[in-house]
Amino acid sequence: MATVDVVNQNGEKVGSLELDDAVFSVDVKEHLLWEVVNQQRASKRAGTHSTLRRDEVRGGGRKPFRQKGTGRARQGSTRAAGHVGGGKVFSPKPRDYSYDVPKKVRKGALRSALSLRFKEQRLVVVDTLALEAAKTKRLAEVLQAVGAPAALIVDEKANLNLQRSARNLPSAKFLPPEGLNVYDVLRYPVLVLTAPSAKVVEGALMARGRGAAGLAGAPSGGLGGRRDGPVSEDGAREELPPGGPPMRKA
Repeated sequence: MATVDVVNQNGEKVGSLELDDAVFSVDVKEHLLWEVVNQQRASKRAGTHSTLRRDEVRGGGRKPFRQKGTGRARQGSTRAAGHVGGGKVFSPKPRDYSYDVPKKVRKGALRSALSLRFKEQRLVVVDTLALEAAKTKRLAEVLQAVGAPAALIVDEKANLNLQRSARNLPSAKFLPPEGLNVYDVLRYPVLVLTAPSAKVVEGALMARGRGAAGLAGAPSGGLGGRRDGPVSEDGAREELPPGGPPMRKA
């Protein structure tokens, strides 16, 4: 088990916390980090770029000069791509750049990001970040005391004072445990977790087996589910034979 020191808001050690090696001490897979960061950045793109193509440019309905006898290349419109003020060829149009990656890839990348911060000793666990009031100055003092002036802060969503205090800090960002993502973990130099939120993140990223529970997010009866047979008259469910249901005779 990986062990980290737990400090208070003054930066003093008040205990230790054991974290599961399957979440905070795995091999860092850079290709997963690259894939998920690209996916997150692509999903944030507005995709509102737009230029005018030939059929969208106003004017150009009349042939600029006659077909033959001028010694010039034939032209049918002054709005072709070769003319000044003409339309663009293969120009960008509004589109959606977002795409998805498999859930197992997302979780694997997040495990790698957390393990990277742990191995670099840039993971700080605080016992509590309960502030008396929403004061940006007070939060800046706490982050300075724990050695994380620029950090990603993770705590429960109900901690409104912490959320409001972090909004005005350009070098810090607040996220609830369910919003933790690879891009923000890598973007900030230090990851600050409260002890309860560290356990929440650990529980969400624990690897599941392929038993009756199935894969994470798999629907009932999907991968890892039971092979249900038909229901008999007494309500009992019949098990299918290993080869599947028997073939119906013609």
